[in-house]
Amino acid sequence: MAFPFSRSRHPSEAPTSSGGKTLALAFELIEVLAVSLAIIIPIRYFLVQPFYVKGASMEPNFFDHEYLVIDEISYRLREPKRGDIVVFRYPRDPKQFFIKRVIGLPSETVEIATGKVKVYNHTFPNGMLLDERSYLDQEVTGSTQTITLKPGEYYLMGDNRASSLDSRIFGPVARSSIVGRVWLRGYPVDRWKLFEAPMY
Repeated sequence: MAFPFSRSRHPSEAPTSSGGKTLALAFELIEVLAVSLAIIIPIRYFLVQPFYVKGASMEPNFFDHEYLVIDEISYRLREPKRGDIVVFRYPRDPKQFFIKRVIGLPSETVEIATGKVKVYNHTFPNGMLLDERSYLDQEVTGSTQTITLKPGEYYLMGDNRASSLDSRIFGPVARSSIVGRVWLRGYPVDRWKLFEAPMY
């Protein structure tokens, strides 16, 4: 004989008061907020962070008021490469952040003469003239100097060589002062771009 099927209400399906619903919603919101913070905070402080361009030192590649995303994780896995565009703490005032391009690597000698940049290292003991046509609007680099970098030091310059406060003036930058590399430009939208170091 078949009996009619009857289903008892599961305890979780029991009617709840409006106060209980409010409390459950509050706990759900707290849980979502906690999970969101657990994801966002590490990303914001350890992986990537936004950066606002101020000034003309990197024109024509970066203009005033552009928004960039800085990759902080890459340099935990490798050292900065020549041609990387980096954000770093200004050596004379660590509260300020600058954006420049890596030109000289630790223990290399950087020579600026007759408007050109040459680097000396173990691979190029007689010097390698940098071909900077891919990112310089004009290929003339002002100043005349020769400097040998210590281990852990980098020589950084702006792409707008005529209007850049860089290592030609404040000297080499310590590795510990480099925050990360420019990964992408997010704004303005029509200039959105991912960045990689150029091939020399």
